[in-house]
Amino acid sequence: MKDAEHRAQVAVIKWARSMVHIRHELGLLFAIPNGGVRNAVTAMRLKHEGVLAGIPDLFLPVAKYTCLSKHLIYNGLFVEMKVKPNTVSLHQKDVHEKLWNQGYMVAVCWAAQEAIETIAEYLGIEIK
Repeated sequence: MKDAEHRAQVAVIKWARSMVHIRHELGLLFAIPNGGVRNAVTAMRLKHEGVLAGIPDLFLPVAKYTCLSKHLIYNGLFVEMKVKPNTVSLHQKDVHEKLWNQGYMVAVCWAAQEAIETIAEYLGIEIK
């Protein structure tokens, strides 16, 4: 993961951990370590363990329901962290579409603040 993406993702996790007292579900937000430079042996081990290319960086395993009818809207929220000039690859777009088709919300966020706002909106947290 490039340094700017790393810093952005760390800021999102730091915010989430600091807000657990507001919404305990934020304690479930976790990183999926797919990115980064690895040697061939480590990369192969992770592949054998089930790491999948294209899976977003963060996952919040919290279902979202409508307020009134309590119908399920999403099974959870995936967040792909990006910073410009990086782009979302075709493979990532394909994986994101497959996740959407399985009932997950997928958001590509280009900065820590955008990811924080996305997560807050998903959970119904008002940011001041």
